[in-house]
Amino acid sequence: MHDFRYVSKSETAPVKADLLDIIHEVQNYVRDKFTFQYEFIGSSARNMITCDTKSNIGFDFDVNLYVNDDNEEYSAEEIRRTIKKALDEVAPQHGYDYAEDSTRVLTIKVKNTRRAKVLHSCDFAIVYDCEDGRQQYIRFNKDRNNYTWEYQGKGFDLLPEKEEWLRDNNLWQEVRDYYIEKKNRNVNPEKHSRSIFAETITEICQKNGYYE
Repeated sequence: MHDFRYVSKSETAPVKADLLDIIHEVQNYVRDKFTFQYEFIGSSARNMITCDTKSNIGFDFDVNLYVNDDNEEYSAEEIRRTIKKALDEVAPQHGYDYAEDSTRVLTIKVKNTRRAKVLHSCDFAIVYDCEDGRQQYIRFNKDRNNYTWEYQGKGFDLLPEKEEWLRDNNLWQEVRDYYIEKKNRNVNPEKHSRSIFAETITEICQKNGYYE
């Protein structure tokens, strides 16, 4: 069993303010090539940030970066490497490590090296909203060492509608309680919070009479 708890706004607010400064500085850094908008998504957008008090990993934020490159002047690799270079320039000035380049996201972390503990982190996904309503993201294929635009999985398409229905029916506290319970019972390290949240939403919806 884990020991996840919700992190208060008083804990997360200063971190988010610092991340906003980093994002704005990165925007200025890449402006000669392209511009981008940003959006805090996931747990931070829902005020549902969690951390496991038994682990050495603190809480995290998730941010989508929407690059303005409608004429496709830059390849997926050029966009991702440009933003990573900017993060590597800016983030260390705010106490973060250099950005880690994983499959889906670029991650920056603040660490307590003496205790080998991650205090908090932020994942940046570079995304594009298609006209058909689907979303693509830049994926790093480590085996092939290349970057490509890929479609997001379909399992998350109807989440906004389901979330709205649950809120309208006064079921959000049940969502919060069940989400923490599922996170604490999860034994699959490959199952991420976004998947656990999607399962939570679907199960609470079905339990209370919502059908797609």
